[in-house]
Amino acid sequence: MRWRKSADQLMKLRIRGNSIRLRLSQGDLAALLDGGAVEDSVVFPAGPVLTYRLEMGAGESAEADYATDRVVIRFPVAEIETWARPDEVTMRAELPLGDGLLELLVEKDFRCLSPRDGEDDTDLFANPSAS
Repeated sequence: MRWRKSADQLMKLRIRGNSIRLRLSQGDLAALLDGGAVEDSVVFPAGPVLTYRLEMGAGESAEADYATDRVVIRFPVAEIETWARPDEVTMRAELPLGDGLLELLVEKDFRCLSPRDGEDDTDLFANPSAS
């Protein structure tokens, strides 16, 4: 399986409680479809690196793993291909935990409606709310 690290570090990770959300740029989506995976990392001052990765999975349902400072999210190939269509925004899955659920969200990252200083959003998806 080929993959690319997000050269522009556009893929975004958000963790809140038992929810993991990834937002992908157009380049990230193209790399995922072409190579089967895309990943990025957060480097901490003391040296540890947290890597997060989205893969096309061979299974019938979404999966999530965490080991050795690495978060791996897998969605079925067919689901990713459907999500890649222009009218689709979000892939969602809920994985059972001992006493709850782990929610997985993968979304297309849209351009902001108003410019932000220092941010280049040219590789992000057109915002459907833009006039």
